[in-house]
Amino acid sequence: MPIVLPADLRDLETAEEFLDHFAIPYDPQVVRVSRLHILQRFHDYLTQADDTGEEGLPTAMRALMLRAYEDFVRSDPLTERVFKVLKEAHNKPAAPAGRVFVPLSAVDGGQARDE
Repeated sequence: MPIVLPADLRDLETAEEFLDHFAIPYDPQVVRVSRLHILQRFHDYLTQADDTGEEGLPTAMRALMLRAYEDFVRSDPLTERVFKVLKEAHNKPAAPAGRVFVPLSAVDGGQARDE
């Protein structure tokens, strides 16, 4: 069963608030660039983690928050691709360089005639 956020943490809103709560030192520039990605990664880690019981919960949650933050210290949002839109953009095949397909209907408004 995944870890559920305790009631005393539900009022925390920003990555900075979570990092401060868990007494994790952080680089403000890393957080400024990746704050939403860090929070999403923390959420992902919480949903994948096993519930450790009330006794081990603070330690487990701190470790997961630290792990989420460190992912973006070592990497960046484009590389990590936390959000669906970034994952989907990565999976789309790129058009060959210098070649773009434009359908005839886009040029003549769908009025192409056989001649």
